[in-house]
Amino acid sequence: MNCQKLLKYLMAGGMSVLVGMPQARAERFELLKYGDFENWVTRHVPESRIIGGKTKTLYEIAPNATIEGDKAYQNMGGSPWATSNVMAKVATVTKGSNAVFPDTRPTGGRACKMTTMMEHCKALGIINVDVVVAGSIFLGKFLEPVKSTKEPYSKMEMGIPFTGRPKALRFDYKLDMPANADRTYSSGFGKKKTYSGHDNAEVFIILQRRWEDANGNLYAKRVGTGRRHFGKSTNGWVNNYEIPVWYGDITSRSDYKQWMGLIPQEKSYYARNSKGKMVPVKEVGWDSPDAKPTHLMLMASSGSGTAYIGTLGLTLWVDNMGLLYD
Repeated sequence: MNCQKLLKYLMAGGMSVLVGMPQARAERFELLKYGDFENWVTRHVPESRIIGGKTKTLYEIAPNATIEGDKAYQNMGGSPWATSNVMAKVATVTKGSNAVFPDTRPTGGRACKMTTMMEHCKALGIINVDVVVAGSIFLGKFLEPVKSTKEPYSKMEMGIPFTGRPKALRFDYKLDMPANADRTYSSGFGKKKTYSGHDNAEVFIILQRRWEDANGNLYAKRVGTGRRHFGKSTNGWVNNYEIPVWYGDITSRSDYKQWMGLIPQEKSYYARNSKGKMVPVKEVGWDSPDAKPTHLMLMASSGSGTAYIGTLGLTLWVDNMGLLYD
């Protein structure tokens, strides 16, 4: 075989090998709507005179706009995002709370900043309430005005309709953990309590398959899970961080943590049933790994999920939040 024929033979053989090899599939990243956190609604809420009469500024993730007055907020511009920023009206007293803010990154553009703080409400010696508030964002709606601190999850319509099967949640983040931090509990009633050890920031993605019974009760099985705690300050921004989504029952994984498990019924998130009533969504088990979800729950928070307790000053920033597919 001369050199020319040998070269043709090798080239043909090489091509057949390439044709027979599986082709690598390109990853696809889909930014969540308004997940670049460039657009914000600014609300100027006048608080009641009995507590000082100041105007409180509250922020929401939606098309740029300004709202004046103590108007109950509803998601604007098709935004799927809600925040823990809220207007409360308790016994005719209007109060605003804000722990989620737009912030500017060093490289330009805006990001979402969430911080755990103590919200104070004092009035003429009659009202003296301190409440620990963690900055949180989630997919869903917050029902305003809030009229009490009881059953906080009942004020949150958690989750949006969704049938996809992403392999990961991707985002940029930064964390600032105060030095020598502990945890403070204060619900506005009773004495404040302090516990040793810091709280964690948290980001989770949960896929559920939900259904409703004849009485309007909502149930769900867990289809997919991705959940991380963050407890150490970062050296600036961490870009393109990924939380993988694991499908089916994940309790046998070596990296499984108890807080990744099914949501306890006493801590169930709420959603609106077909009758328009807010009811708890009871997670009753793990679904099969190939099940098709009906809803997506996603949250980022400067706290790890327990109401009225947290590490004061713990701050989490996130940006460019979206879903990754094969």
